[in-house]
Amino acid sequence: MRRITSWGLPGLLFFLLMTTVWAIPPFQERSPENLFQQALDNMRNDVELLADFVYGGGERPETWLGTTDFTSESMLADLFLDIEQSADALYGAGLRPSDWIGATSRNADLVTRNLRHDLERAATDFFSGNLDVGQPGVEVDPEADLRPDEWIGDVRLTRCTRTVMNIVLLLTEAFGVRPTTPEEVRVYCPTLEGEIEDVLVDQALGLEADVIADTTPSLILAVRGDLERLADEVLGLNNRPPGWLDNTNVESVTLASDILTDMERLADIVLGVGIRPRAWIGATRSSAIATFRNLRHDLELLGDIALGEGVRPNNWQGESEIFRCEPQLQTLVFLAERAYGYDLPNLDVTGREYCRAVYLSANGIAENPPQPDEDTELAEDDIQFTAEANYAFSYLDAAATDYMGAMPAGTLFRAWYRNFGGSTMMFVSGEDFAVFIDRRWTTLDEDIYRRLPTLEGIRPLTFCDARWCNGPGPTPTPTGSGPLLEIIQQNTPPAALVPVVTPGVVDEQTLVSWNNIRVNYLLQRPDATCVASQAVVGCVQVSLEICRDPSQVVCEPIVSVLDSTTGVSLSVVSQFNGLNVYEMPYGYSTNFTLQGSNFYSEDIWLNDPSLTGQ
Repeated sequence: MRRITSWGLPGLLFFLLMTTVWAIPPFQERSPENLFQQALDNMRNDVELLADFVYGGGERPETWLGTTDFTSESMLADLFLDIEQSADALYGAGLRPSDWIGATSRNADLVTRNLRHDLERAATDFFSGNLDVGQPGVEVDPEADLRPDEWIGDVRLTRCTRTVMNIVLLLTEAFGVRPTTPEEVRVYCPTLEGEIEDVLVDQALGLEADVIADTTPSLILAVRGDLERLADEVLGLNNRPPGWLDNTNVESVTLASDILTDMERLADIVLGVGIRPRAWIGATRSSAIATFRNLRHDLELLGDIALGEGVRPNNWQGESEIFRCEPQLQTLVFLAERAYGYDLPNLDVTGREYCRAVYLSANGIAENPPQPDEDTELAEDDIQFTAEANYAFSYLDAAATDYMGAMPAGTLFRAWYRNFGGSTMMFVSGEDFAVFIDRRWTTLDEDIYRRLPTLEGIRPLTFCDARWCNGPGPTPTPTGSGPLLEIIQQNTPPAALVPVVTPGVVDEQTLVSWNNIRVNYLLQRPDATCVASQAVVGCVQVSLEICRDPSQVVCEPIVSVLDSTTGVSLSVVSQFNGLNVYEMPYGYSTNFTLQGSNFYSEDIWLNDPSLTGQ
């Protein structure tokens, strides 16, 4: 258990939360208009439901806030404080489980995610009757669905650990890789962890994964060497139990499994037959690097128990303290190093204390990515590479697929990197943005542009928090007239989007029908008019995937929805699990062209609430 002072930092936390929550119009009696408001409304329902059980129906402490106005700028902060009050009542004042998160980010969506995680943890503990979960050695199944019928909840990812949630965050935002583990699986979090280790990390690394795979067998062989050293210390030099496999062939397909078998034999001698510590993994995986992490972790754990924490035989090859941390944390560190240049902390502590420090540090950088340094005085290079935008289209990637909006004329930026070859794209940053733009629509001279270093080996962090940011989404393909069209025609030719959504330009893609579209219904708005050009009342916010066939097994994200009556793409309302969220009318419609990378459809069917049960 760790002890925190829940009320010791209220001023700081209020400032943190109040400066991150979106400004929303004054409260009215109406339904939530976006997923953020819906998440706040749902959380208030569940916070009050848990409080009815914790305090007794209708009873609340005098300091209870109970804000129900999901348009209020203070609602997220009020939810935080009410959840903390409930936790004080459950666990004791200032006491929390070790996986409690709290408010750890300036990003309102991440704060909402983390508060939902804590609320779900508290609910699991209360409704399972395990209110001593903060004590060492007590474990509660996070998948236990012990909730009253009125409980709304959220995506099942919020019941996983903070580390797993942030691995998914990095995979999605920094590497463009999205999990496919269905919500319906019986045990969600362990299944998701398996997909991450066996599939998603390799997908994220691309060609680098092949290089790592080639070097991993030597790392696994080093585990064999250290296992033999530990066995010499425990059993005596060259003394081994019957059946010891002693496989040292780096090319053997059973090398890893044979090492695990021998390690289990040694563990039976050290710990007792079948007795293992709670952190013991005892399994290999289909991914070589994941298998190495599991083996090394268990060997370091066994070494701590057999010889004493931090005591190792001579010539021990597992020198890094990170090997003693759980594999999920190692994976997060691995991804953060590549995404943000993260460095492990240099600390004097070892073992659990070290892993706890890494846990806080690595999760902290995932939730609060580094931003470009802002010097008060510009150096010569800063002055040279500083220029102004002229309504340049901005993107989160050099390929210009994640459009964020037009950078207004006069916006000051500092250019850092240029793209390869004849490309005119460059990475720039300003007070509240770090994006890619086209040099031609700025005041930066071409000869200065050519002096910029290239992006080779660089993966810059991109974000867009300025008032003009309105993405990510597809690049606009305007028709008709209006201010936006005038700006685009005079200043910036739209960057190529793959795939380009233009009527008739779908020759390289396969046409499928509406029943190939996988729909996730997120926010029902039966009284709203969502597509002005069609004047249809009743709409829903959905994330969409388009599939190879009606079985909806092999699918890809829909990256653009074109309103064929106006020739303008629908705006992306938000992001959900790495997918664009669109607001569209109920019923069957042939007024949209929905496009993925390889498939497109010219019709869609969206059920109303009476059919979806929402």
